[in-house]
Amino acid sequence: MLLQELDWLFLVFPVTIGLVIFLGCWLLAGIKVVLEYERLVIFRLGKYKRTIGPGVVYIVPVLEKSQKVDLRIITADVPRQEVMTRDNIPVLANTVVYYKVEKPEDAIIKIENFAYAVRQYTQAALRDVMGNMELDEVLTDREKVATDIRSIVDQATSDWGIDIKSINIQELELPAEMKRAMAKQAEAEREKRAVIIASEGELGAAENLVKAANMMASDPGALQLRTLQTIRDISQDPSEKIVIFMPGGINELLKKF
Repeated sequence: MLLQELDWLFLVFPVTIGLVIFLGCWLLAGIKVVLEYERLVIFRLGKYKRTIGPGVVYIVPVLEKSQKVDLRIITADVPRQEVMTRDNIPVLANTVVYYKVEKPEDAIIKIENFAYAVRQYTQAALRDVMGNMELDEVLTDREKVATDIRSIVDQATSDWGIDIKSINIQELELPAEMKRAMAKQAEAEREKRAVIIASEGELGAAENLVKAANMMASDPGALQLRTLQTIRDISQDPSEKIVIFMPGGINELLKKF
């Protein structure tokens, strides 16, 4: 009888030890460490249960599944794409979108892949906004383009628990022939400004000459003094002889003095 009990103990003891070890591992498997900027979305038997974290958390193995969500601001580089403006000019645009997950449960439940969805929606909004603007508007007011795109994307993604922080248009590349045309236009504009400035200078000089002529005409002595000054200026070279006819003679000049 004693031998039978010992045999039964030797048979049951290893099984018990195995069950205890298995149960312990099963319980320990539910311990998770969630970082400060992370959250765990918990599903129990396929249904949403709760959102937990940060710190040490526990989920029931097998019965509960978890998905981790990063709450930091995410930088997404939208692939370069060709956009047609309203005046039918193709432009290559490179865009960057900054967004943050505000509601982890909505980002997991309501959209399959929120990161991919944000990039795709930004691309679509970029085509819509720039397609309704002419090239000059796009080039001169990038901030307005980015603000309009952000408004469209943020309105659509708010239902996903995502907040669009900002959208930046990093680069706009024009076709080669358009670059040459714009360079010619800029050169013509510079030449136009140069001609206008030169004409304004000539107009000012002419007005000053008219004023000077009127002053000299009103006073003959002033005209003669100007004549003497001109003689002095051109008589620097002693090898030249200059004969000047002075109306009125020296006497008129002396009378003025």
